Amino acid sequence: MSIKIYNTINRCKEDFKPGNPPLVTFYVCGPTVYDYIHIGNARVFIIFDVIRRYLEFCDYDVKLVQNYTDIDDKMINRAKEQGITVPELAERFIKAYEEDVNTLRVRPADATPRATEHIDKIIELIKRLLENGFAYISDGDVYYDTAKFPNYGQLSHQKQDELLMGARVEPGEKKRSPLDFVLWKQRKEGEPSWDSPWGEGRPGWHIECSAMSTYFMNDTLDIHAGGADLIFPHHENEIAQTWGADRRPLSRYWMHAGYLNIEDTKMSKSLGNVLTVHELVRKHDPLDLRFLILSGHYRSPLNFSGELVAQSRSGRQRLQEMVTNLLRALEGAKDSDSEHEKSLKKALSEAQKRFTEAMDDDFNTADALGVLFDLARSCNIYIKEGHPYNRQLLEEALTFYRNTNSVFEIINMSLPESLDEEIEVMIARRDEARANKDYAAADRIRDELQERGILLEDTPHGTRWKKS
Repeated sequence: MSIKIYNTINRCKEDFKPGNPPLVTFYVCGPTVYDYIHIGNARVFIIFDVIRRYLEFCDYDVKLVQNYTDIDDKMINRAKEQGITVPELAERFIKAYEEDVNTLRVRPADATPRATEHIDKIIELIKRLLENGFAYISDGDVYYDTAKFPNYGQLSHQKQDELLMGARVEPGEKKRSPLDFVLWKQRKEGEPSWDSPWGEGRPGWHIECSAMSTYFMNDTLDIHAGGADLIFPHHENEIAQTWGADRRPLSRYWMHAGYLNIEDTKMSKSLGNVLTVHELVRKHDPLDLRFLILSGHYRSPLNFSGELVAQSRSGRQRLQEMVTNLLRALEGAKDSDSEHEKSLKKALSEAQKRFTEAMDDDFNTADALGVLFDLARSCNIYIKEGHPYNRQLLEEALTFYRNTNSVFEIINMSLPESLDEEIEVMIARRDEARANKDYAAADRIRDELQERGILLEDTPHGTRWKKS
């Protein structure tokens, strides 16, 4: 089965066929670095991190570029509020972003360009748009002429007359049509600016991604991705710019992650329910947050609540305990084979197939997680049956979880750190008390360990422990 991707521009799932396999060129719109990212932003970055990992799991060579918007109105206004320069603000929140996504186990992109580092490329792109008749100069500003692009609205599936109904001209804008958008803004007092053929100024928001994706990929992208809020106007405008300048599609596949709500309510500053990753990781294990994000299909709306984080923590811990049990069982396993292993062998074979089927079907992480839990039940049954363990079978099960965890990154694939000597002695004393049928003493030791955050489990293969 080939990978199928829901392509926003065509509104259907399509077989994934990159332009130059095994290379996959992948561009994800990054943050505007004026504040901490919120959990809705994090959903986008986690989702496309997992998709990148799965493509690599399928032996594609993925080149991922993710930009930083480090100059725009929000940046300028926030810097003024804080009494610092725009570059100082950018440095602060680029560092904060990198710390937050690293905590969430999001791997760095292969390239992380900043808009201000590519002003020359932006100017070159605007020149081509002017030369090709897709842009015009109006009193020092440069605008894209959407009337020259008949397919404007194809990504958001709206006609230009429909778009015009909701469009408006902002104060100070000097454009021919409400749908036209700015490519270059003339300098205003106190704002950062750069020289250009049209006078000092700065780039508009939309032009930067077209310029940087062209610079790094130099051809039609395989995948362009971002949140659903970017479909219109940002990604719509990127398509128009690239076609107007270079007469080519910007991307073969357009992918968009759905919205995230807080307690079934839209997240907004006016409601005071914006949850930043910076604050959330102080209260919750980042892997529980990552698990929650992957528990729903990436295109569907996702709800976020304390209760759902707790459910994610419980589910993730079940997987973690199962992996720990497999690792400990492996320590005493033998090269034996018997009838009671057939059930786990069958479950493992089915899990390998079902995981791939789920992820090949537009990266259905929710169904793929279900596969991990189904196999975990079979693994735990096998471990608790008490028969001699088959080394090869346990290693195959662990390999499956290592491989799938290389995609999801939600559990730790090693045994917990060793207990200190005192606790090891207490567990040994309890084992001895149980062997001597002194159950009162054994219970006292168990209760004392529980107070220290150590939970014990008695199995046919000895005492297992975990931290509460």
